[in-house]
Amino acid sequence: MRADVAAESSFDIVSKIDRQEVDNAVNQASRELSQRFDFKGTGSTISWAGEHAVEIKSNSEERAKAALDVFKSKLVKRGVSLKILDVPETPKVSGKEYRLPITLKEGISPENAKKIAKMIREEFPKGVKAQIQGDELRVSSKKKDDLQAVIAMLKNSDLDVALQFVNFR
Repeated sequence: MRADVAAESSFDIVSKIDRQEVDNAVNQASRELSQRFDFKGTGSTISWAGEHAVEIKSNSEERAKAALDVFKSKLVKRGVSLKILDVPETPKVSGKEYRLPITLKEGISPENAKKIAKMIREEFPKGVKAQIQGDELRVSSKKKDDLQAVIAMLKNSDLDVALQFVNFR
């Protein structure tokens, strides 16, 4: 290999959930719901409902939504993006109980991957390549400055997916 040819630098764009931080947020929210005066006697609980789901239960729609706000505040304090949450508009009524099933979104959907790749192509037509690899993207370029500019552009864009940038080399 000749010395005057610059090696390609790259990084991966992923959307992963820090399960430990989410678990901590669930536990903190659960503790707060059991201790707060305005939740006394409402039967409000929050718990895991599978690998990628959390469920909030309460005896009224307002208390279920208030419990969701408590959970969101705990996630924000732990540095977890609220973009991972897929929350229905209204709680489901089951007897006298209101249930709010929350799905945690992980991975970049094919539509979002195409949208991100298109944004990169439009913004950086020369020298920066974006390849979709399953539920993540690999971005490569000869110039590290271009890659840092791509990261800055994506951080400032209004995408409905939480992105992390890993394997920068």
